[in-house]
Amino acid sequence: MKIVVTGTRGIPNIMGGVETHCEELFPRIATRGLDVTLIRRQSYVHDSLVEWSGVKLIDIPTPKKKAFEAIIHTFRAINTAKSLKADVVHLHAIGPALLVPYARILGMKVVFTHHGPDYDRDKWGSAAKNILKLGERMGCMFANDVIVISDVIRNLVEQKYGRRKNVHLIYNGVPEPHICDYPEYFKELGIEKEKFILGMCRFVPEKNLHHLIEACSRIDVQGCKLVLAGDTDFEDDYSRRLKETARSHGVILTGFIKGRKLHSLLTNCRCFCLPSSHEGLPIALLEAMSYGAPVVVSNIPANLEVGLPAGYYFPCGDVDMLAGKLQEVVNAPAKRVKYEMDKYNWDTIAEQVVKVYEGL
Repeated sequence: MKIVVTGTRGIPNIMGGVETHCEELFPRIATRGLDVTLIRRQSYVHDSLVEWSGVKLIDIPTPKKKAFEAIIHTFRAINTAKSLKADVVHLHAIGPALLVPYARILGMKVVFTHHGPDYDRDKWGSAAKNILKLGERMGCMFANDVIVISDVIRNLVEQKYGRRKNVHLIYNGVPEPHICDYPEYFKELGIEKEKFILGMCRFVPEKNLHHLIEACSRIDVQGCKLVLAGDTDFEDDYSRRLKETARSHGVILTGFIKGRKLHSLLTNCRCFCLPSSHEGLPIALLEAMSYGAPVVVSNIPANLEVGLPAGYYFPCGDVDMLAGKLQEVVNAPAKRVKYEMDKYNWDTIAEQVVKVYEGL
């Protein structure tokens, strides 16, 4: 069976939740004997790979413009999939899903993974939000099968579009943690083990990192620093202002990191904080949990679905409550937490997705 994947910027080592999802999932699917090709957006690629971990890679030129790069790339990717004689096109996210009917007209089976209602993100204007809503509708109504990464999204698909048939709840996953130290990197950053609060995400408004910076500025940090691991795809007024504010408050900015640098931060943070106003099912949170980090997260539905103890949540947007939670973490002795992670196993998830393909 030939599978062509699009709707992602690409793999490996490209920033983003969908990108991390695809990087973990599709090599595992390839090991199960399926022919997997992933179409990448050339403007995000910094390598010359034609295959990675069993997944074939094809790079397509795409203008790096926030408003229309996804739809142009998806159109070109679907045409490429047709030329490759794909049995199944697997589309990720509601923007690319706008072209699900086009892929069906070309005679291919379509699986659509709904990663979350992106039209709720603060970065989009009203026209873009409407297009994203239309993409969600096209994906939910015309894909052969729909995969949702949370029960919240499954309920959305049923309530908005009345779709119950061939809708599969398959969670995001998290790999085994790589527990490690990296003293040289910590010295470079100017931080110490268990004396920093970690935020890890893209620098976009709905992640509310400005709330995290403000909350940390209100508490007695007792020698703890705030470390923000991530960056933005498109430098804009918000990301520039966020970085300026961070530097003025002594926040450590690492940029986009993976591998040992990231693993060492997850291994040794005092806590992980995700104050978002919008998520699908946040891989960053699952990663932090896999390392046993105490977490402080907003009480949005996607975070609540993870099922953390009530004391780990704070009301989204309430900076005073966030500051109070962080003060509690700083005041308490450093600790690790044992979470139940079985349902977020990538090998199990890969088997579930393969069964969806086989059902086609």
